Amino acid sequence: MLQDSTYIEPPSIVAIDLVPRASAKPQTPYQVLRLLPKDATPAQQDSAIQAWFAPEEIHYSERPDTLHLPGEGIPRDLKDVSLPKYYSENFFSNDTLYHAGVDGARYGVAGDPVPETMSNDSLITGLLIICFLVMTFSFSKISGFVGRQLKDFFYVQKGDHTIEETGDEIRIQMIFSVITCLTISMLYYLYVTASVNNTFIFSSEYMLLGVIFLVVLAYFLLKYLLYWVVNTTMFGSSKNQKFLTSLIFIISMEGVLLFPVLLLRTYFQFPLQSAMFYTFGVVFFVKFLTIYKSYVIFFNQKALYLQIILYFCALEMVPLLSLWGGLAVIMNHLRVIF
Repeated sequence: MLQDSTYIEPPSIVAIDLVPRASAKPQTPYQVLRLLPKDATPAQQDSAIQAWFAPEEIHYSERPDTLHLPGEGIPRDLKDVSLPKYYSENFFSNDTLYHAGVDGARYGVAGDPVPETMSNDSLITGLLIICFLVMTFSFSKISGFVGRQLKDFFYVQKGDHTIEETGDEIRIQMIFSVITCLTISMLYYLYVTASVNNTFIFSSEYMLLGVIFLVVLAYFLLKYLLYWVVNTTMFGSSKNQKFLTSLIFIISMEGVLLFPVLLLRTYFQFPLQSAMFYTFGVVFFVKFLTIYKSYVIFFNQKALYLQIILYFCALEMVPLLSLWGGLAVIMNHLRVIF
């Protein structure tokens, strides 16, 4: 049976007899193994080495080590991990530039930190670039459709004629509508940060921008739903389909008109007051086109002027004022009041 090499077993007679007695006394274990037969087992090799070499107790010297530099005295203990003074200190020890964790000397007057704005934000810049590229690519695809829409918009046709839209044209108009919501959200965010200038409860400005975007998106979806319910009930599905086609086109073009002022305000410090005048002008121009299209499709042959005013106020002005007031209330609840 094999034995652990750490266990000292008395040498067996068989292992000792394997070593020839006529040979000289081995001085090393290697010489003992050379004297054994080639077919000796590991146990026999271990027993033979133990027979020739008895383990002895090791006695370490108690005398001090005198092997050191002259004039330095007794050397330090190997267990002492503290460095001598000439190791830890040098000519540059007191220099702040020598230590990475210590601030170096400051020269001049410290400037004000650059505030977080949309112009130096990489995510916002990338988003605006993507919107610009998508708008440019989309216009190249539906340029003919835009021309037909403009021609049909101002040319009053009789009957229930409706422009036929392909699937790509519908999807591109949906993308333009989302860009319109995003553009209005960023413009309102710029207005809030410039006029209110308060700290909000969110740790990131993206969350605040996301809340504004969701509110604006809900406004357009609710307005579209209201138009669909009211027009289908009062005027029929055919005229309603024709009006909703024009409404989506108007919303898409609203984002196209507002996108330049967003870029000017973000990157060229366009005056806030001028940006607000331009935005309000575009919004009221869009409302004028909406009421004009409503009049042409629904009220042209009836001359119901009071009804169209009520229709416009209920489905356009009330949702718009509700959006403005709702955003103001939400921003007031989200900002931190000290």
